[in-house]
Amino acid sequence: MYSQLFRHVLSRLDPEQAHHLAFDVIRALPRTALGEYLRRYTAPAPQLRVHTLGLEFESPFGVAAGFDKDGRAIVGLGQLGFGHVEVGTLTAKAQPGNERPRLFRLVADRAVINRMGFNNGGAAGAALRIAQTTSARWRPIVGVNIGKSRVVDVDDAIDDYRSSARALAPVADYLVVNVSSPNTPGLRGLQELDKLAPLLTAVREESGTVPLLVKIAPDLSDDEVRRISQLAVDLGLDGIIATNTTILREELGLVSDPALIAAAGAGGLAGPPLAARSLEVLKLVRAVVPADMCVISVGGVETAEDVAERLAAGATLVQGYTAFLYRGPLWAREINRGLARLLPA
Repeated sequence: MYSQLFRHVLSRLDPEQAHHLAFDVIRALPRTALGEYLRRYTAPAPQLRVHTLGLEFESPFGVAAGFDKDGRAIVGLGQLGFGHVEVGTLTAKAQPGNERPRLFRLVADRAVINRMGFNNGGAAGAALRIAQTTSARWRPIVGVNIGKSRVVDVDDAIDDYRSSARALAPVADYLVVNVSSPNTPGLRGLQELDKLAPLLTAVREESGTVPLLVKIAPDLSDDEVRRISQLAVDLGLDGIIATNTTILREELGLVSDPALIAAAGAGGLAGPPLAARSLEVLKLVRAVVPADMCVISVGGVETAEDVAERLAAGATLVQGYTAFLYRGPLWAREINRGLARLLPA
């Protein structure tokens, strides 16, 4: 049914408009009987529980940052079966993001290109909303992803991240430093070790005992991935998220019309074309960090088999987003049911 809805209705809408329509439905679920029913239908099997970051995740599969930018649909996403929701990317200062259009489908590749630009209402407002979900019955684990405000110079990024961490750490189950989005000018330069080390140290000071992770780009060289992974270990971080979206195009073997790809323009590409590199980066990270360090794999997963492959390659948890647009609201249920069959009891 969803495939027909997507083909005949949603795919004809502007992608961002379609996202907002679906998002509003998910956001409303906790206020309806449907939300309770869906939760019974989508609940992960008990054997899928994962203990990491000092937390218990009902499922290793969660929603990547970018879907719920402001913490408005946390409980509804939990009712759909996701084991965790990573809110954000949030910035210290509210910002509208880049001009529209800024989200583009590559349907033939089951991929998207986005240049959203961290559109969000700011850290302070999100902190209040996240706090209000603390006692909710079906609240999943909540990670909070923070990035640099666009109006802040890269040289002043540390204070900007500190401000976000100060507001959000008290309500986050874990905190993520995002230095890898391609859509904020200068942001990826913060992955350079001489800039990244003081930034992570500062955020660690603000986050206190809240688990802290860093999210890296797939477009780093293998050696850069290894060096950042070692830095995370040396600084005592709790984990690494690999990977963000990619700026690559021709190297990915895309099958979509080249004119469509060119028309979409700059931005981060997500979806199955990113899967091979995301898996490579996961293996590089896992080869460096201790076995008990949390590594979250994201990029191109669509099926339970994809998620199981990431877990077998060393991922502690796995996240997805793009396939949600193509597979519909029961995607997490499909993943959880498949994992219950594929993974040992």
